Amino acid sequence: MGSLRCAVDLCSTQRYRLFRSVCGARSGPGTVSMEKARLTPFPREQAATRICMVSSFATELLEIRSKEPSLHVLVIPGNPGIAAFYKDFVEALYENLGGQASITAIGHISHSQKDYEHGRLFSLHEQIDHKVDFIEQELQHTEQSIVLVGHSIGAYIGLEVFKRLQNKIKMFVGLYPFLKLNKNSVTQSAIGYIARSLRPSITRGIVRRFLGPSWSVAAVDVACCHLLKYHTMRNVLFMAMTEFQKLTEEPDWTFVRAKEDKIAFLFGVDDHWGPLSHLEEISKRAPGVNLSVETEGHTHGYCCNEPGSFWVAEYIANLIKKQSLISNN
Repeated sequence: MGSLRCAVDLCSTQRYRLFRSVCGARSGPGTVSMEKARLTPFPREQAATRICMVSSFATELLEIRSKEPSLHVLVIPGNPGIAAFYKDFVEALYENLGGQASITAIGHISHSQKDYEHGRLFSLHEQIDHKVDFIEQELQHTEQSIVLVGHSIGAYIGLEVFKRLQNKIKMFVGLYPFLKLNKNSVTQSAIGYIARSLRPSITRGIVRRFLGPSWSVAAVDVACCHLLKYHTMRNVLFMAMTEFQKLTEEPDWTFVRAKEDKIAFLFGVDDHWGPLSHLEEISKRAPGVNLSVETEGHTHGYCCNEPGSFWVAEYIANLIKKQSLISNN
């Protein structure tokens, strides 16, 4: 974490500005400083896992409960929707918020170690309903504000949840968002073909080969424990197929404009799921949305290594503090 950290922020006037944080560096005019993450490896509050029944569906949760929370952050994963991938991120976000917020990462239905649903397949639409049902069941009667954080296709899911529960959600943040198809991406075309045709037979060696050296040992283990399950891979592919069908449509720009002061997106420099052309489109259609570009190279799968998890956790925490949803100690 000792390296230069910078991001490019697109303000409401559609001008890019560079903000960086370096030991001993001063913030110049027009810059937004991000303090260096001071995360102590040991001891650190540990996220706990539990199974929660949501509308009769077994749901894997990864969470840290604050003793005196002022808000609840709900993290919606991408696809695969495995909550355990976000362990470092959840713990780092809790620490960056000074223990003032409860943090929950919610897994998608049947993206789990056990086949609780006996082989049933769940579409993108059903996964959206599932997140709405969770909030209405577990969080609807709490006095805490809710911040939604959606990663990849989770950003699309989060926006849909926000639309349905506008009076309950105080802020939405999309991380490396997958909001619509990228017609210029050969990779997306290939994945779309695989989702329609591939049988889910994967070995540990294949998983390790595709993940590459950037993933942490813990993340590789999570992938192997979950993705090697036949029911999980079938659901990953089925959900992907329904994503590619739905995301041929444009996002609901009318809603985004109406809530632009409560919406933020973080893009990556070279991310085919959320290319910078999509950022430019958002800036034109909803210029009040808070748009940033992460330039440190943490990639789309930020949650699968500690540096990426720590950096994004600090980014989220700073957004929440600027919205005065918690006290800024």
